[in-house]
Amino acid sequence: MRIIAGDLRGRQLKAPTWEGLRPTSDRLRETLFNILGPSIRDVRVMDGYAGTGAIGLEAISRGAAHVTFVDADVRATRLIAENLERLSTVPRDRYVIIRADLADAARQAGEAFDLVILDPPYTANSVERALDAAAPVIGPGTRVVIEHARRSSAPDAHAGVVLRRRVVAGDSALAFYEREG
Repeated sequence: MRIIAGDLRGRQLKAPTWEGLRPTSDRLRETLFNILGPSIRDVRVMDGYAGTGAIGLEAISRGAAHVTFVDADVRATRLIAENLERLSTVPRDRYVIIRADLADAARQAGEAFDLVILDPPYTANSVERALDAAAPVIGPGTRVVIEHARRSSAPDAHAGVVLRRRVVAGDSALAFYEREG
């Protein structure tokens, strides 16, 4: 795993050593950030179900102002910390790591993010559950992107957001949502 582009381009990331964590592929991350383009610059990002932290680290590399990494698994939050340590040039004030369930972290956040990127486990209704959990941090201008299994459909609307775009890459898909109205 590596950072695809930006200030940290080419830097290697540590991968998980345990079963059950499915890191987003370099190819899918590249697709995601090519779609987001320069709109990632200077925004506040929540990387939910962060796992290795690769998505949030890519956002930092491409100019995000701040990333909040959220994962309930202590092994994942340690891995994110290790990856940030490997990238010692990332100032501490540009990120925070929260070990908590996404719903709990979102309730405690207190304000909306500009961009929420979620990569929940590929299970039935995972997109809907992820949108419900993230609802407290989705404001009028928030963009939400959810990675999900290609075989699972993303709802056209749920929890106050509407599907604007869906991109399929291999066995995975990205669903892009925005607040209704």
